[in-house]
Amino acid sequence: MGKRKTRGDVKENAGRREFLKGLGLATISLAGVAVEKEVEAAPQGSTDSTAKLPTLPTAAEGESILLRMQRDLQRAMKKPLEERRWVMAIDLRKCIGCSACTIACVSENKLPPGVVYRPVIDEELGEYPHVSRRFIPRPCMQCDNPPCVPVCPVNATYKRPDGIVEINYDQCIGCRYCITACPYQARYFDFGENVTDGTPASPERYETSPSPEYGKKWPREEGESPIGNVRKCQFCLHRLNAGMLPACVTTCVGYATFFGDANDHESLVAELVASPRVVRLKEELGTEPKTYYLM
Repeated sequence: MGKRKTRGDVKENAGRREFLKGLGLATISLAGVAVEKEVEAAPQGSTDSTAKLPTLPTAAEGESILLRMQRDLQRAMKKPLEERRWVMAIDLRKCIGCSACTIACVSENKLPPGVVYRPVIDEELGEYPHVSRRFIPRPCMQCDNPPCVPVCPVNATYKRPDGIVEINYDQCIGCRYCITACPYQARYFDFGENVTDGTPASPERYETSPSPEYGKKWPREEGESPIGNVRKCQFCLHRLNAGMLPACVTTCVGYATFFGDANDHESLVAELVASPRVVRLKEELGTEPKTYYLM
């Protein structure tokens, strides 16, 4: 049986809620984890110092942020391909390191062992005893100047008009030059391994389920793509074409991942990437990544 709450516990929790409310924050409980979300900011003209805290754009009152991004997506899909510019924004203040996005990505794309499109990096900051932790999800950066493209000897890797960097599995020869060229370590080689290798149950049905990547079914069979190919995140392109947000976005319990068309100035993600809090990984390399981080 769980521990029974005392009157003191209830009073302490109520006090914490009031404290967070004063900061413009509220708490919700998801799977036993305390997650912070933004609520209505202090009224204009308020003398409260907390009114100066930076705020992020939100959806309409009572509406889920996911619904706003879904509307943004539907609006973008009505435009010609070359007029879209897909970007992702990740709020590191909200990421709790639960790895739900990693698991959702593996499940959605039917990824084998050793292939992880969206790992979450656990970073330790400071020196003892003043230390803290930060979690950094790392999808493919979908660079505007991708170093993986020019090194491919068969042009299997290329950038689409909407900015997504795609791999043609049928054309890829598995040379892995692009893995070496990627400064973000966002590419993986599919060796054809299964979790159940070496057991009587190998392979299980879930291990042979076809991957839906790039809008095509890729059955997992020896000698057939994507076995023997390089693989990576493609912003769940097959979901976008079906009018759906990427799996990592819809499963983020902290609402820390945002996605949309940066060319649509009314979209939530366009507002976020314009924030002064935005940084990009290894910008000095000139890769122009389209995954942004909010610090």
